[in-house]
Amino acid sequence: MSPGRPFPAAAVDLLACPVCAAPLEPLPGDAGLRCTAGHAFDRARQGHVTLLPPGRSPATGDSAQMVADRVAFLGSGAFAGISRALGDAVLVGEEPPATLLDLGGGTGHHLAAVLDRLPDATGIVLDASRYAARRAAAVSPRVLAVVADAWARLPVRDAAVDRVLGVFAPRNGPETARVLRPGGRLVVVTPAGDHLAELVGPLDLLRVDPDKEARLSGALEPHLAPLATTAHRELLELSHAAVGTLVGMGPHARHLVPAELAAAVGGLPEPVRVTVSVQISSWAPTV
Repeated sequence: MSPGRPFPAAAVDLLACPVCAAPLEPLPGDAGLRCTAGHAFDRARQGHVTLLPPGRSPATGDSAQMVADRVAFLGSGAFAGISRALGDAVLVGEEPPATLLDLGGGTGHHLAAVLDRLPDATGIVLDASRYAARRAAAVSPRVLAVVADAWARLPVRDAAVDRVLGVFAPRNGPETARVLRPGGRLVVVTPAGDHLAELVGPLDLLRVDPDKEARLSGALEPHLAPLATTAHRELLELSHAAVGTLVGMGPHARHLVPAELAAAVGGLPEPVRVTVSVQISSWAPTV
């Protein structure tokens, strides 16, 4: 969404003021958002809106370089299989969802891919990184990009959203349950134990926590209950440049020295065979 493009009205209708939780509406010319109590939030020139209480900052989000690497890697189509598997899980149900919230959604790449299969739906990308929000604001005219803290109260109305997405992202169980409508679902993508296994040792990457599934359940229960889990696994062949952007876009980038990473990547055969292995789980509010 560029600054000159109107806010998607259906997405604005999902939002709540981060100060008083009142509904939000566009300011004249879509210059920002304002609640019925008068709290106002300016729209950035790149198109996104920051919805935080005065004096509050979100948790540290992805840096500009991490976001640039994410755009480059996802734009190559390498994770298109994950987007398709996510969309398959989102579409399960008698009625197609009309409203989606991508929590920790970064650049909005996966949400945009899901919306391509839902021509009448609209979505919100909520992320702590202003650099990611700038990209997400332009990903689709049916997406509204918001900078906010995924660990605090979400600037979203109660029981307003059909689907919440969490793709390699934070999972706030109580708040997710609060914003989901009756019959709505959370769809989560998490790495399996062999995800990117060929890169972990040679590049000194962070390893997948063997207790990750237990931690996922602990973060979501008792607010949400598991419904179904599916697996997606495929083998990619990546260039050295693609491996560099893949590593650079994730949490590995925060503990690796760029020159050492480049040298390690250069020592790999090319193309590099890399396993993509994730779990897609669906959850429903318990009340």
